[in-house]
Amino acid sequence: MRVALIAKPLTGPRNKANDISQAVDQLAACHIHCEVFETQYHAHALKIVQGLPLSQFDALIAMGGDGTNYHLLNGVLKFHGDRPIPPLGIIPVGRGNSFAKDLNIHSIADGIAAISRQRTLAVDVCRFTQGHESFYFVNLMGFGFVTDAAHTAARFGWTGDLSYVIGVLHRTIGLQFHQMELEIDGKSYRGRNCFVEFCNSRYTGGDMLMAPEAKIDDGCFDAVILSPLSRLSLITTFPKIFKGTHLTNPRVRVLRGKRAVVQTVPEKGLLPDGEMFGTTPTTVTVLPRRVRYFAGM
Repeated sequence: MRVALIAKPLTGPRNKANDISQAVDQLAACHIHCEVFETQYHAHALKIVQGLPLSQFDALIAMGGDGTNYHLLNGVLKFHGDRPIPPLGIIPVGRGNSFAKDLNIHSIADGIAAISRQRTLAVDVCRFTQGHESFYFVNLMGFGFVTDAAHTAARFGWTGDLSYVIGVLHRTIGLQFHQMELEIDGKSYRGRNCFVEFCNSRYTGGDMLMAPEAKIDDGCFDAVILSPLSRLSLITTFPKIFKGTHLTNPRVRVLRGKRAVVQTVPEKGLLPDGEMFGTTPTTVTVLPRRVRYFAGM
């Protein structure tokens, strides 16, 4: 078995060379040969995949976090979508690794074991538009408060996992809402809004259980919608997201669907799979079981 390993350089105290070489050695012990492509800049994985001869590989592996997988996925579907796509895999070394959890992959060892077993799961992909162009996500995409908080958190990345908490607190102090027109499977919803998350899988930000009932192979997204609420209600509800009990707040509702059309005033930034990219308006469409991922036991 021959795979392309797209690996994001690690920062901080971890030794990226050791992690990559150890993964390569462990895969080799399972008779899996790796050709390593190390990313050099943000979104480089997309460019790497664009130039890959997919027919020469039995699988494509993202060694990184949700962002690395996002760019690998977009590289595959934007530039090779009309050809047979080999299975995709994840070796999680990012900070969040949210999507990997729905594949029952929680560690580097889990990712390598899933690849070596070669058991795949057909997974839904969500397509979203920006003008006449299409892009893709498999975890979730949000706009409104969640994206605003992520923008703030990015400025405090040096604080690690605390950065998103800082982002939430900062945005709560200056809490703002926007006007939204949302159509899901032909049914319209209008009014002021705090945020929407289109969830293909359950988790966000690592351990935040945004959509507890979402499934990655049911042909639908779960749209988690938060209507305007007080600062106190937002602050007291936020910790509940780690257990998925935030859905008990009457200002939260979940709508399941296959296609959504979104417009907001003002335009709001998008956050597909943790990447700050794009703005409303956009159309989100589920592509049922579009790709296959190696899954854990």
